Amino acid sequence: MERANGSTSSGFLLLGFSDRPQLETPLFVVILMGYVLSCLGNGTIILLSLRDPRLHTPMYCFLSNLSFMDLCLTTCTVPQTLANLKGRDKTITYGGCVTQLLIALGLGGVECVLLSTQKGVARPAELVSMDEAALL
Repeated sequence: MERANGSTSSGFLLLGFSDRPQLETPLFVVILMGYVLSCLGNGTIILLSLRDPRLHTPMYCFLSNLSFMDLCLTTCTVPQTLANLKGRDKTITYGGCVTQLLIALGLGGVECVLLSTQKGVARPAELVSMDEAALL
């Protein structure tokens, strides 16, 4: 007589620091402080580049877009990490995990594209002279 496993799983169980639960609270505080500082710093850059007319240049437009992408990327991952550190339920559903993964990968890819265009935004004249030298 065969016995089948009747249990079902709707997500992943995140073990984390299950063998050292005393580390969860200090780690929660450190990650929360880093997240708040990141949000404040990126928000300040975005707000200042929008409010000050002297900063309406391509470089500051690029910088505010990069700050927005960084803000989105950290907001994609950190709240779930904080919830798993402090809450009793240390699980994430398959759908939630895949969604978080795809959003993080997409935002990380966009941030890489933004960073690769930094040279052209920061010093466009130098980039043109490099292109002309390559043609000769």
